[in-house]
Amino acid sequence: MDKIPSFTIDHNKLLRGIYVSRKDQVGGETVTTFDIRMKEPNREPALHNGAIHTIEHLAATYLRNDPEWKDRVIYWGPMGCLTGNYLLLRGDYSSSDIVELMIRTFRFVAEYEGEIPGAAAKDCGNYLLHDLPMARLEARRYLEETLLNITAEHLTYPDTTDGDH
Repeated sequence: MDKIPSFTIDHNKLLRGIYVSRKDQVGGETVTTFDIRMKEPNREPALHNGAIHTIEHLAATYLRNDPEWKDRVIYWGPMGCLTGNYLLLRGDYSSSDIVELMIRTFRFVAEYEGEIPGAAAKDCGNYLLHDLPMARLEARRYLEETLLNITAEHLTYPDTTDGDH
C-alpha cells in the first residue's frame, strides 16, 4: 500500500505549530485539514488522555459557536498520537489564516471555568475521562509558547526532500 501523505512528514523535525495537512475537493468546494500540533512528536510527552479529551470538548464547542468561523467548521478532534488535533474547515486556507482563531480558541480553553460542555453520560461516550486543570495547563502552554510567538517555521511542515521518505 502507498504511504499516506501525513506519514511522509518527518516527525523528528516537526515543531509545535499550525500546519496545512491536506486540501481536498468535496462537492466542488475545498476542505482544508489543519494539523494543530501542540507537542513536538517523539521529543516531549504526549498529551494526557483526559486533557486532550477536555480540549476536544471545549475547542469544538468554542469553534462551532465562533461568529466568524462557525459555518466553516467541519470537524475538530484529537490525533491518535496525542500530540495535537485536526481542524477541518470548509474553504481554501493557509496556516496563517487561522492563527488568530487558534489564539482565541486556546485562550478560551486556558481560561475556562465551570462544567465541561458535553461531559455527561448521556452526551459523551467516556464522560469520566476529563481533566480540566491539565487541559487548561496544556492550552496555556501552547498559547504562550507557540501561538503568541508564532513564526514561519511553525506554519510550514519541515522539508521532507532529504530522501528519508
